[in-house]
Amino acid sequence: MEYSVGRVGRVVVARLFEGEDLHACIDQIAREAQIRCATVLITGGFRTAAVVVGPEQEKPQIVPKFQAFAGPGEVLGVGTLYWDDAGPRLHIHTAIGKDGESLVGCPRRDTRTFLILEVTIIEIDGIAGTRQLDPGSGMKLLRLKPDRPA
Repeated sequence: MEYSVGRVGRVVVARLFEGEDLHACIDQIAREAQIRCATVLITGGFRTAAVVVGPEQEKPQIVPKFQAFAGPGEVLGVGTLYWDDAGPRLHIHTAIGKDGESLVGCPRRDTRTFLILEVTIIEIDGIAGTRQLDPGSGMKLLRLKPDRPA
């Protein structure tokens, strides 16, 4: 286990409009505001999303299994934002609902807003967290620099 203790910094609230992409908007906000560590909350609607619903295979490296969501539908989600060597990376898990059916997973691409998506970004100050390539999984995972002696 790795952990670090931080404190709440700035809070950013954004409204995404019809057709806007969740990942692109979060990336833009994080770059412009220089937010490097944060919790991200969303509520509203998705028109489309490509959602990871588990691994297609685990070995030798994880290959994600995608399921397409074709909305419109309701969404709520919670995630984290940390930077890798190329910039901010959102990792978010959501519950998406339409016509009494639900899809739970990690929307990775094609996350287009239906009508409105309300986003709250809660910055975490004092955390030295980054996303780094994990050779075993082939994924960029959170790594923390401990803020205490080993």
